[in-house]
Amino acid sequence: MRINLSADKKLKVIYADARRGDLKKRYRAHFIYFTILVLLIFSACRSHSNKGCVPAEHPTGSSAAADSPIPILLFDGTGTSPCDVVAIETILDNSHLDYSTTNSSQLNRMNESQIRKYRLLIFPGGNFIDMGNSLTKATATNIHNAVHDGLNYLGICAGGFLAGNSAYYNGFNLASGARFGFYSAEEKGIHKEAVPVAIAGGLIQDHYWEDGPQFTGWGLVVAKYPDGTPAIAEGAPGSGWVILTGIHAEAPESWQQGITFGTPAATDNEYAAALVRAALNRVSLPHY
Repeated sequence: MRINLSADKKLKVIYADARRGDLKKRYRAHFIYFTILVLLIFSACRSHSNKGCVPAEHPTGSSAAADSPIPILLFDGTGTSPCDVVAIETILDNSHLDYSTTNSSQLNRMNESQIRKYRLLIFPGGNFIDMGNSLTKATATNIHNAVHDGLNYLGICAGGFLAGNSAYYNGFNLASGARFGFYSAEEKGIHKEAVPVAIAGGLIQDHYWEDGPQFTGWGLVVAKYPDGTPAIAEGAPGSGWVILTGIHAEAPESWQQGITFGTPAATDNEYAAALVRAALNRVSLPHY
C-alpha cells in the first residue's frame, strides 16, 4: 500500500483548506480526499521493480491477430509490469506454448468473437487501476462475456484484482460480484516478501508476493496464505474457466535477491507452468 507522499500531502492541504469553509465544502472535501486516497491505495501489485526491465523478443510471441490459431493471448498493455510480462513469456517459451501479445489499443479494437478465437487470456501483474482503465467499458464487457461463453482466463496479481468487481476500477466481474482485498501482510506495511503458500495436497512452497490479492468469497481454494485466506482460487463462470493467483509463481531468481526463500525459483516456475497448463486445458487443480 505505497502512497505517493507528495500527492498525499497535496490532498491533505486541499482537505484542510476546505475544512475552513462551509459545511457543504467540508462534505465535498471528505468525498474527494477519501475517493482519491482509495485510488492511490488500490494501485498496487507492481510485480517487482520495472527498472531496467525491457520486454525481450521471444520466438513464439507475436502481436495479436484476430484470425490467429495461437491458443494464448497475453495482455501487455498500459499499466502492466514489463518485468512480469517477460517472466510470463519465459514460462510460456520454456513450456513450448504459442502465444500472442496484445496492448490496450489492440484489445480495445477486438470484439468478443475475436477474443474468443483464443483459448486462454492472461492478465499479468502491474497497476490494475491503470490496466483496467486503459480498456473501454465495452472491452471489459467483451472479456466478461467471452469468459462466460467459454474463454479461459488466468489472472496473476493485478489480473486477479481485475477479475473481481469494483466501483474504483474497470474490472471484468468474472467472480460473481466478489470484491477482492489484499493479503493481510499489506496491513502490516509489508509490500513484498517470500510467502509460504500451502498448496492443496500438503505441499508448502515459498512464493514471491508483492501487494497481491486474496480471493475470499469466490471459487475453489487451490492454495492458502499463512493467514488461511485463498492465495489461488479457481472457478467456472458460465462456460469459461478461471484461475486467479495472488502470488507470482513465475518470478525469476533475480526477484529473490534480498529476500530469503526456502524454495528455488526453478521449483516455483514449474508450478507457474502447471497453473498455465491448468488454465489453458480447463483442468481442475487439487483444492481444499
